[in-house]
Amino acid sequence: MIKKYSVLTGIVISSILILIAISIYPGGTMFNEYSIGFDWSKNFMSNLFGAKALNGAENPSRGWAYSGMILLPLTYAVFFINMSKKMPEKNAGNILKYGGVANVLFTFLTVTPLHDIMLIISTSLFWTCLVIITIFILKTKLHLFKFFCIISLLIFYYSVYLWGTSDWNLLPIMQKVNFATSTLLILGLEYFTKKEDFAHIKPRTPKKLAITS
Repeated sequence: MIKKYSVLTGIVISSILILIAISIYPGGTMFNEYSIGFDWSKNFMSNLFGAKALNGAENPSRGWAYSGMILLPLTYAVFFINMSKKMPEKNAGNILKYGGVANVLFTFLTVTPLHDIMLIISTSLFWTCLVIITIFILKTKLHLFKFFCIISLLIFYYSVYLWGTSDWNLLPIMQKVNFATSTLLILGLEYFTKKEDFAHIKPRTPKKLAITS
């Protein structure tokens, strides 16, 4: 029972920890250092991890945010390992398994001074795994998940576009939307897909090189 609901439990607990961190964040945004509390449309999640809030006050949310950020990627790793067992191709399964485990380290390192580069690496690993899952979902009869996967990817790439164009007005909102949709997608894939859904997909076989004399 514990193993079956480990992904759900991990996401719920980590979300609660992060919500506690948000609720006690002193205040300050990149637009207004004198604002009070956490503004969902102006603050980034990374603001929770500073020793001081953006308004200069001591940041009591830091410990709660760290705890949530440790548990969340561990939960994602369990999900990717579980999904790897459903994949009909060994190579795809290995990418999900090892990519998910590696993502634990890089996601946790996003709360360090190496935030920017670690964010790029962890995000690339996470979404590479979800792209692989989407490719296989598109070959199944899981039509609702086809739609959900594509929508989640579009939201992610739109967020990347906003980041690349430095659209700081909309990006904080899309960060939360991106987190919510990807988390719901993970929960759906974990509990409403099974190995049999992918069983009809034939594994690719390596092409033999023609030998010419």
